[in-house]
Amino acid sequence: MTTDSIDTAPTVPPQPPLPPDSHDGGPSSPWAIRDFRLLWVGRVAAVLGIQIQSSALLWQVYEIARRDHPIAEASLYLGLVGLCQFLPLLAFTLPAGAMADRRDRKHTVTLSIVVESLCALAFLAMALHGSPPLWGLLTVAAVFGAARAFLAPASQAFLPMVVGRKALPPAIAAQSIAFQTGAIAGPALGGVIVGFAVPWAYASAMALFFVAIACFLLIRTKGKPQFVETGVGPMELVKEGLSYVWKTKIVLGAISLDLVVVLLAGVALLTPIFARDILHVGPQGFGLLRASFGVGALLVALYLSRFPIVKHGGRWMFAAVAVFGLSTLTFGLSHWVWLSALALFIGGGADMISVNIRQTLIQLATPDHMRGRVSSVSMLFIGASNELGEAYSGVMVRLLGPIGAAVFGGVGALAATGIWARVFPSLRKANRLT
Repeated sequence: MTTDSIDTAPTVPPQPPLPPDSHDGGPSSPWAIRDFRLLWVGRVAAVLGIQIQSSALLWQVYEIARRDHPIAEASLYLGLVGLCQFLPLLAFTLPAGAMADRRDRKHTVTLSIVVESLCALAFLAMALHGSPPLWGLLTVAAVFGAARAFLAPASQAFLPMVVGRKALPPAIAAQSIAFQTGAIAGPALGGVIVGFAVPWAYASAMALFFVAIACFLLIRTKGKPQFVETGVGPMELVKEGLSYVWKTKIVLGAISLDLVVVLLAGVALLTPIFARDILHVGPQGFGLLRASFGVGALLVALYLSRFPIVKHGGRWMFAAVAVFGLSTLTFGLSHWVWLSALALFIGGGADMISVNIRQTLIQLATPDHMRGRVSSVSMLFIGASNELGEAYSGVMVRLLGPIGAAVFGGVGALAATGIWARVFPSLRKANRLT
């Protein structure tokens, strides 16, 4: 893209026709589409399971590490959880994106969730052992990361096939609601269930993965993409996806900003440290902190599903990222659990605005036959910002302490906002998101 505004033609590359089973001529509301409702419920169940499992894993690893190590060293083990999930993402996400543009996307999503359910079963078996080895937990976390590498690009590319372009913007907001519903209830339930028994948390996650599998099996929409045969191999397909992202500066700026800001200012790994050793609120307070971010994001997602942002998208996105950085800074300086929860609540709402605008830009700017590859690049950046961010946070806690790591991240996010606004003027000036 060479233009500076989304509403100045040509803003979105020409689109090939979507598959015959798409809903371009159907309702503008995704909720009127049966398969979208199943997709939505399946996503809620899967995210809920992931969040409950993640809460249990973080708490379990930190508890095991703290038996023999001080806070700074124990935090490094939390960082290893993120690193073990990121390395498979790094290795498999781009090839998974190329596969999503050639293979049945629905089948890929279903099989990935099956693998995730098997990982939950393995976590459950080790938790029942009483004192599982850390290497065992980290190994299963790595397998789980590999499953997510194939799940993410296929599921993102499958959404437009289910709803079509007409209902896509509200469908993206609705999918965000699904994610945040799981992100709110998951950590809260995870904290409560972990307070009773860690094995129950893993068992609950496994049951939710089964619900997600059932929902995807009931979807009737075909998942086979409209592949454009070029006669090139898988690696050339990956290079095409990377080239498209590099040349489309609005997409490149949006996903790279997310990478840098969440890498610096993400506080997911810090919540068990703050809950246990700074705020002294235990597993229930840990669940509150984990849920606060999701509550703010859910409320904003509900609003955006009814009143989507359609003008001044770039300005809204940069403002939201700045607020996210300020909320992280406040969280790091707070010594009151209510203020910490409020900071995460505001940060979650700001993050949802940024996520909604970024995903809308990426989906509208990408033709269907490349959505898997472009989604894989986006998810690689997101995976790097989340899982690699946890490893980064563990190192920063060791160097600066938990408070210093959060403060440094908040300041860094604010600095990145200003730099990206200058380096990517087309993203800053992006206007109409329709």
